[in-house]
Amino acid sequence: MENSRTGAQILVDQLQAQDVRHVFCVPGESYLAVLDAFHDAEINVTVCRQEGGAAMMADASAKLTGKPGVVFVTRAPGATNASPGIHIAEHDSTPLIMFVGQVQRSAQGRGAFQEMDYRAVFGSFAKWVVEIDDPARIPEIVSRAFHVATQGRPGPVVIALPEDMLVERASVSDAARVEPVQTWPGQTQMAELQKLLWAAQNPIVILGGGGWSEKAVSSLVRFAERFDLPIVTSSRRAMLFPGDHPNYAGELAIGPNPKLRARIEAADLVLVVGGRMAEIPSQSYKLFAIPTPRQSLVHVHADAEELGRVYHPRLGINATPPAFAAALESLQPPNVIGWSAHTREANAQFHDWTDTAPQMPGDVQLGEIALWLRERLPHDAVIANGAGNYAIWVGRFMRFRKFATQIAPVSGSMGYGLPAAVGAKRVFPERMVVCFAGDGCFLMNGQEFATAVQYDLPIIVVIVDNGMYGTIRMHQERHYPGRVSATALRNPDFAAYALAFGGHGETVTRTDEFAPAFERAAASGKPSIIHVKIDPEAITPLTTITALRTASQAKG
Repeated sequence: MENSRTGAQILVDQLQAQDVRHVFCVPGESYLAVLDAFHDAEINVTVCRQEGGAAMMADASAKLTGKPGVVFVTRAPGATNASPGIHIAEHDSTPLIMFVGQVQRSAQGRGAFQEMDYRAVFGSFAKWVVEIDDPARIPEIVSRAFHVATQGRPGPVVIALPEDMLVERASVSDAARVEPVQTWPGQTQMAELQKLLWAAQNPIVILGGGGWSEKAVSSLVRFAERFDLPIVTSSRRAMLFPGDHPNYAGELAIGPNPKLRARIEAADLVLVVGGRMAEIPSQSYKLFAIPTPRQSLVHVHADAEELGRVYHPRLGINATPPAFAAALESLQPPNVIGWSAHTREANAQFHDWTDTAPQMPGDVQLGEIALWLRERLPHDAVIANGAGNYAIWVGRFMRFRKFATQIAPVSGSMGYGLPAAVGAKRVFPERMVVCFAGDGCFLMNGQEFATAVQYDLPIIVVIVDNGMYGTIRMHQERHYPGRVSATALRNPDFAAYALAFGGHGETVTRTDEFAPAFERAAASGKPSIIHVKIDPEAITPLTTITALRTASQAKG
């Protein structure tokens, strides 16, 4: 037959047709035929040590490039190992496609070795779950998967691949390259937005969600400058607006600047672009009244079903961030902008909150380290982190000056930072990549340091070690003061861990040791770990373990 190929070859050809340049995987016998097809393909295949890490690498690559991340995993144990990465992609609105091996078609329904119903397992947190039964349909289904992953609110797609289907031959043409369709706002909606802005006394803009691009961010910056508006970014989306811009007002994360929160509560017009204003940025759904906010809310979102789902907006606009940002060029600012002083004050409060780090107990001041790094790192450096109290210092004191420089899970998933950094360095080998991880966070996917060594990826990992699951201990002291249970950790020598894998290791026990240790790590040309030991009392930039316990005990 003309153009006859195995299902595996057809599949890999579709990835190349979609301009996929990187694939992350843990190999498995369920998709051996695909591994063979990769042998001659012009695709960079990164072999990882655990499927969760592989999925997180793919998620990070998608966050930075805007193109769907691609991960391959084997049957049930591999797929379930990868599930945290799928949940992250769903929560973070990241385009991701996971291909997973499946038992042969003739054995399905019998409880075959590692058989799993992927539709049932992933159906609640993937945008689409499908199994390919006919190799001739691979181009059609892969094309649709790229459309689904990228259009509307981006998210993950899971595709199951029966083992025997991959070796069956078919004659079929390749699908055309997918370009996601942008949803544009209507002229009437933009005219209404202009009227609302002209009537506002103290408006504010909050940026978030997925589906952004560098061009969209640039358009939003021009809009902010023309209207002289204060701009806020939602949790772990700080790269959506330059952190050194005079219109930037800060990030709505866990424990935000109290003055920023008060400013949003007092605003008469809030323009939310791209984000859902979920639990963290909405401060446990208390920033806006539900269902009708006190403020006049303009909500712009790529998914029409999101508009009005939680908050009833004064004006709902179904549009993707790039299309909406481009449409902003048509708006005209008022002849006299009445809120410029409001914008300057918001920026000044942001600097007051982030330019000086409070002194905390111990010989290592994590805030001072973050302030040093923000002056040392190149503006295009990629900063990755997972979840834990250590990330509060990263979010508050670092600066994200360009798009595609921040990769952190909105979902709050631990173990994300290291594989994300590996994925980032694999996609952008010319850029500096720095990962922050807590001691508990790091060892959830610490094996992926071996992947960094295998591919000569000189990432720098800063492990903040306080010998405990710090966030849980913090809550423990608030609710059960003095009753420490299941939160203490006994850690290895992380610098020696790096050396054991063939990387570079440093240990820091005083603040003044960090800068030279970082410079040595950068000069080593190797994947590096800087083991930073902090006082367990330094639980956040604003309080200590003892203070939390004392306050909780005083409440009775």
